[in-house]
Amino acid sequence: MSDFPVTETKRQSLEARLEALGLREQDLEETFIRSGGAGGQHVNKTSTCVVLRHRPSGLEVRCQRERSQALNRFWARRLLADKYETMIKGRESEAEQRREKIRRQKRRRSRRAQERILEQKHRQSDKKQARRLPVNLD
Repeated sequence: MSDFPVTETKRQSLEARLEALGLREQDLEETFIRSGGAGGQHVNKTSTCVVLRHRPSGLEVRCQRERSQALNRFWARRLLADKYETMIKGRESEAEQRREKIRRQKRRRSRRAQERILEQKHRQSDKKQARRLPVNLD
């Protein structure tokens, strides 16, 4: 893998992850196209967008996250690894587990659960009410 403008630990971490997933550098087909969007004249003149394709699986990712082509090459490999891992592991992948956790958090509570929460709040309120000093009406 060629040098990317990232720290050595990040580069080694990416290499180890690609190796663990069985993604080899010679199986990747990399092409560069012009980016669009933010970045101004620089991205309009240079081919900074990276299209990375894994030949055996047919997976393809595009990355135009940064203005630098070298950084986009790094990010494209990370995106490809995420996508490949999700395809292989399915529901067990980290990305899928994060999505599932958010889905559970956003899910509407059942009526019984809402009632229990309200009941607990009322009990707490009564406790606090009992702690107050009595009001003198003289």
